[in-house]
Amino acid sequence: MTNELTLPEIQKQVDEWIKTIGVRYFSELTNMAILTEEVGELARIMARKFGDQSFKKSDEEYQLADEMADVLWVLVCLANQTGVDLNEAFIKNIEKKTRRDQDRHKNNEKLQS
Repeated sequence: MTNELTLPEIQKQVDEWIKTIGVRYFSELTNMAILTEEVGELARIMARKFGDQSFKKSDEEYQLADEMADVLWVLVCLANQTGVDLNEAFIKNIEKKTRRDQDRHKNNEKLQS
């Protein structure tokens, strides 16, 4: 395992892990539910670390980077299962955002402080 991976490499590594260690992918619907759960765990940490909530003893086991990696893992599983090339999707998505928002954020008075 290298320290730097591209999105295609991440997708391939997850797929290999699933097929050799994980036996098989969970169903798409199960993975969607797991993704929601993982995003909730990430939100919990964010609310406590950067928001107004305080940490409870049970929150100490959660680590921000690990929760983000869990979200990425399940998202990659869903992409693999549904035939989505995340690299291609990301490139198209950033191109769309650039076209759509070329001046939008520059002209947003709320962001001018």
